[in-house]
Amino acid sequence: MFLFGSKSSSRAPRLSVREARDRTGGERPESVLLDVREDPEWRAGHAPHALHAPLTELVAGGALPTSARGRALVVICRSGHRSRQAAELLAERGADAVDVEGGMNAWAAAGYPVVDERGNSGSTA
Repeated sequence: MFLFGSKSSSRAPRLSVREARDRTGGERPESVLLDVREDPEWRAGHAPHALHAPLTELVAGGALPTSARGRALVVICRSGHRSRQAAELLAERGADAVDVEGGMNAWAAAGYPVVDERGNSGSTA
């Protein structure tokens, strides 16, 4: 699914998984980690402190989770493609949004935690 042309694809900054973890971790994170994968992917495994807003819902005009509204967003998906699209869409709506290069695959490869819907060890599906 391609939502944006090449003109917009260079606007939003991209973060490494380390930068994403640094911005969204700790007691007072400066940004919210927003996972835009679909429900089955989210249930299989996500970053422990991430919020969920599937890209398909955002494209359809869906709202961000309440606790993400008005906050800086670090957007993540499985590989970095959908998160790039979501960051572009959210930036067009006025949000401060950047995406994570390599997505949850890179997150897991870096050794960062991934939990399933029950809080157990998860996978990046």
